[in-house]
Amino acid sequence: MPQDRIFLGVIGRPHGVRGLLHVHSYTATPEDLPEYGPLEDDRGRRFRLRWQQPGVAEVFEIVAGKRVKVATREAAQALVNTRLHIPRDKLPAPEEDEFYLADLIGLDAVDERGQLLGKVDMVHDYGAGASLEIGARILPFTKAVVPVVDIAGGRVVVIPPHEIEVRPDAADAHATSAAEVVA
Repeated sequence: MPQDRIFLGVIGRPHGVRGLLHVHSYTATPEDLPEYGPLEDDRGRRFRLRWQQPGVAEVFEIVAGKRVKVATREAAQALVNTRLHIPRDKLPAPEEDEFYLADLIGLDAVDERGQLLGKVDMVHDYGAGASLEIGARILPFTKAVVPVVDIAGGRVVVIPPHEIEVRPDAADAHATSAAEVVA
């Protein structure tokens, strides 16, 4: 179930006193973040970026069609933790056998026998590798744990690590008990 907006970066802490900001890019090539066009926040505000040095950008808010520079430390501080998105249709279509991580959200998670374990509720990626949140479980998104991604079929096949026992529960596919996690 593709998302209509794709999360590409986040504005971090101010850099200096003239409105510059640290910006964390989650694009394949971080320097390309400004090339995706105007970026939008969760409230619909639109921004343009211009890198000043790696990870530090001049930020402009687009107001009434004009660029308004974030020019003070106080204005920059007000943007800390602003999540930056673009509309999904601005991204190129993935190649065959490729997908965007956002495409995984909402897919059925099944075991090797096809038994439903739950749905992919969220994909987390903090830089050391992605993980899938399936109900109350968080599993590494590796080829060993998720050997099959079938976007067209609406499912992923999950083989949990041996430390985690995942049992489907017809009453509540998202329930987790202490008995399900084996040390």
